Amino acid sequence: MNTAFKAALAALALAAPATVSAQRLSPAVVAVVDTDRILRECTACRAAQTQLQSQVTALQTRQQQLATPLQTEAQSLQTAVNALQGKQPDAALQGRITSLQQRQNQANQELGRQEQTLRSTQAHVVQQINQRLGPIINAQLAATGATVIIERGAALAIAPSIDITNTVLAALNQQLPSVSVTPLPQQAQPNQQQPQSR
Repeated sequence: MNTAFKAALAALALAAPATVSAQRLSPAVVAVVDTDRILRECTACRAAQTQLQSQVTALQTRQQQLATPLQTEAQSLQTAVNALQGKQPDAALQGRITSLQQRQNQANQELGRQEQTLRSTQAHVVQQINQRLGPIINAQLAATGATVIIERGAALAIAPSIDITNTVLAALNQQLPSVSVTPLPQQAQPNQQQPQSR
C-alpha cells in the first residue's frame, strides 16, 4: 500500500503544472568591440609599443655584447682542453675556466634581470590600458542600449552596425593619451628593503 501511495503521488506530480515559472528575459542587444585593433591603434598603445621595441632592441644588443667575448673565450678554452688529450688542466687553465663560468653566470643574471624588467614594463602598459578600457566599454552598455558587449574575435560573423570599436577607440584616445612605459610599481625598486642578516 505504501508503494502504491508513492506511485500515485509521483503520477500526480507529473500531471500537475509547474508552479515555479522561469524568469523571462528581454531580447539581448549585442555590440562588438575589436580589442586587438584597439591595442594596435590607440595613441598610447602605439607610443608604448615604440618604446617597448626600443627596450627589446637594447636587450638584444646587450645580449650580443655579453655573448661574443664569452663565446670567444669558451672556444679558446675548449681548444686548450682538447690539446691536453685527456690530462687534467693546470692551475692557470683551471682558473680561466672558473673565471669564464663566473662571467657566464653574471651575464645570465644581468640578462635575466633585464628580461624581468621588460616583462614587468609590458605588464604595466597593459594594466594601464585595461584600467581605462574596461570602464569605457562598460559605459557603452548604457550609451548604446546594449545588454552584451563581446570581443570581435569571439563572433563567427557580425553586422557592421553593431561594431562599436571606433567609438571605444576614440574614447580611449581622449581619456588615455599616453601611458607610463616603466616597470610595475612593486618592481620599480627591487631589493629596496632587504632583511638584515643577524
